[in-house]
This record gives sequence, structure tokens and C-alpha cells, in this order.
Amino acid sequence: MENFWESSFIEKQEMWGFEPSESAISAKEFFLKEGIKDILIPGIGYGRNAKLFVDNGIKVTGIEISKTAIDLAKGHYGDQMKIYHGSVTEMPFDQHLYEGIFSYGLIYLLDSEERRKFIRDCYNQLQPDGHLFFSVISKKSPNYGMGTQIGKDRFEATKGAQIFFYDEESVKEEFGKYGLIDFFEIDEPNKMMPGKPAFRFIIIKCKKERA
Repeated sequence: MENFWESSFIEKQEMWGFEPSESAISAKEFFLKEGIKDILIPGIGYGRNAKLFVDNGIKVTGIEISKTAIDLAKGHYGDQMKIYHGSVTEMPFDQHLYEGIFSYGLIYLLDSEERRKFIRDCYNQLQPDGHLFFSVISKKSPNYGMGTQIGKDRFEATKGAQIFFYDEESVKEEFGKYGLIDFFEIDEPNKMMPGKPAFRFIIIKCKKERA
């Protein structure tokens, strides 16, 4: 997967611009409301979404598989965020317990075993009363069904990207035993291409209960 992401970043680099996603804006508001000041962002990319948290007084640590993306993030933001270089499938990269974890998109690119491990690893890195805030693509998104079907609700799109689309059943199945407290759908417009139809995402919130 590293070669796919590295080539994608070299080709597209900052294709999503620097305006944060609607999911990141929602996560920022949620974290501030909960008093969360220390978060992990697996799949941080070049920091498009992360800057929003930093600007609101939240400490950010990231994980990113693309060295190109990490270099871009450092070029724009310096040492404002610590970023581990590696795949989220190799978590954990530290033993720190975070108050919150924000994951945008990323998980839908993993296969079923990798998704289960990723959710478990994220949950295990939460402090008691900490929160997961995941944003995943929905089966109601207009790109559902595009490409070659390679499994239930999973399709291979262009250039090797394999995408799993979520619905209520799969959200409950994968997140149900990890303190699932809420999930709902939102539109994610492509802010760099405003004429294109918005993607449909599902926001998922989990809370780690005290033992």
C-alpha cells in the first residue's frame, strides 16, 4: 500500500487544498466541547485537516505512510505536529494514551482484517473517557458501485484504490464493541471542485469507558 500512496502523493500532492473537510470541522467542535486537547490522527497526510485542531489549541500527533506527504506537512507547519512515518496497520507507534483520535476516510481503504485491527488499535490508545471520531464513506455516496467489485460493498477504483463503503449494519458490526455512542451521515463536498456532487460520509463516535 505504501507504493500506491507514495505515487499518489507525488502525482497529486496537495490536490485537496488546505481548507479542512466538513468532518474535521465537526470533529474540532466535538473535541472542544469535550475538553479534548491531545489527539492522534492516523493518516494525517500533508496536514490539511490537522491544522484546524492545532489552531484551536489541540496538540496533534500523526501517522502517515507517505514520506512525501510528511515532507509537505513539515514544509508548511514546521514542528507544530509530530508525525510518525509508517502504515496504520503497524500501530501502535508509541505507548501514549490520547484523549481523542480522529480518522478521516483512511479506514475504508483497508481490508476487513486490517479494519478490525485498526479500530482495536485506536481504541487501545485512548485514555479512559477518551473518544474516537471516525469519518467513513457511505453506501449512499454517489461513487458507490464504481469500479470493479472485489467483495461485499468493496470496489477497486482507478489506480489500485480499494474502497469499502459503510452502512448502518457495518458501522454497528465493526464499531459496536468499541463504545459506539453515535453515528450519522453528512455531505462532504469537494472544496477544490465545487461543481462536483458531494460525497456522502458517516460520522462515527465512540467513547472508551472506565474499567
